[in-house]
Amino acid sequence: MSKLKEIQQEFLNYLMHKDNNFAAEVVGTKNFDVATRLGIYGNAYATRLVEVLQDNYTALHTLMGDERFEKLAYDYLEQHPSQHFSVRYFGHQLAEFIRQNKHDDNDEIFAEMADFEWALRTAFDAADISAIKIEDLQAIPPEQWGEMQFKLHSSVHRLDLNWNIPQLWQAIENQDKPIPPEKNEYPISWRIWRKGKLKIFYKSLQVDEAWALDAIIAQQNFAEICEGLCEWIDEIHTPQRAVELISAWINDGLIIRVKSEA
Repeated sequence: MSKLKEIQQEFLNYLMHKDNNFAAEVVGTKNFDVATRLGIYGNAYATRLVEVLQDNYTALHTLMGDERFEKLAYDYLEQHPSQHFSVRYFGHQLAEFIRQNKHDDNDEIFAEMADFEWALRTAFDAADISAIKIEDLQAIPPEQWGEMQFKLHSSVHRLDLNWNIPQLWQAIENQDKPIPPEKNEYPISWRIWRKGKLKIFYKSLQVDEAWALDAIIAQQNFAEICEGLCEWIDEIHTPQRAVELISAWINDGLIIRVKSEA
């Protein structure tokens, strides 16, 4: 390893792990000794990543307030330093971090908001892949339908939320009058996806649609989906319901590929 790469690695180790080996490479001055200069570098690095979390989780920041969010951000940074060259991916474990370090009941709301905002962000950044059309489904011979498997667009996310998170997020996003958090009578299933290049959507789901979408994610085929839907729909009508759901997903741009028997 070249001397420059060694210095760069030592600098990175200092920023991420407070490894003081890098101090030997820093020259102090009359006004700023080595410790002061290192502190400036380290503080600037941490401050920038806290700003990244604020940008990635604007609604969560609003819900928590400046002081509580800043403490969360610094605590998170200490345990989960950035591991990617792009700060775009910094913060993906924040929801789980909140759950693991729960202090009060509000943390459940904060964790769900973090889940929701991260899903929106990753849906927006997902690869631009064309969805199939309903004609592609109709072109598959009926005898092959039982074995059909579906590939979802990478922007598609599924969440089950106990609180009115989408409504809270919308009020904050629109700068409307604040609304209070409210716990649902039972968890509500949601799907989040991008249609086209820029438009992000989210929609609450009936229980059978949520199950069927999860079944596709688990790579179950059409026959298995129909069988599973029998928990909510009589056996005669499950194929019709499955086709309705799949057709709606195709129209919404959720499905990018159908695989069937050759």
